[in-house]
Amino acid sequence: MDKGIYCLVFKNPACTIPVGALGLVEFKAGWHIYAGSALGSGGLARLERHIALSRDKDKYPKWHVDWLSTNPLFSLRYTVHAVTGERLECRLATAIGGENIPGFGCSDCDCTSHLFYRHRNPVREVKAAFESLGLTVCTKTLMNR
Repeated sequence: MDKGIYCLVFKNPACTIPVGALGLVEFKAGWHIYAGSALGSGGLARLERHIALSRDKDKYPKWHVDWLSTNPLFSLRYTVHAVTGERLECRLATAIGGENIPGFGCSDCDCTSHLFYRHRNPVREVKAAFESLGLTVCTKTLMNR
């Protein structure tokens, strides 16, 4: 299985939801981008897990991003990924940057966050962030949900 890095792009209304140990988190209406790593044994099959969670909202969340995937207020609209064996998710998070949810998805690194907010659809910007790292981008659209 290919290994790599990825982004999940969610659309949501303004809301406050529980996010594991972070507690109640306030989200602005718009788009949220999560930057993650798929370097483990399952590799980029991890994306299918995220897609499945977003379709079956009855699952119990394990990771910070799972709280978004399983919440009916959050709609997973796109996945963006690239094949790489390098640990580039923090560089990707830095390349995306901007307004974020502090402490989200970055308990295993020194980043401020791995979840970023945009008012408008950010998918072009996310692709550009991957390309700035010299990576070939693959995008999957999940708009029919």
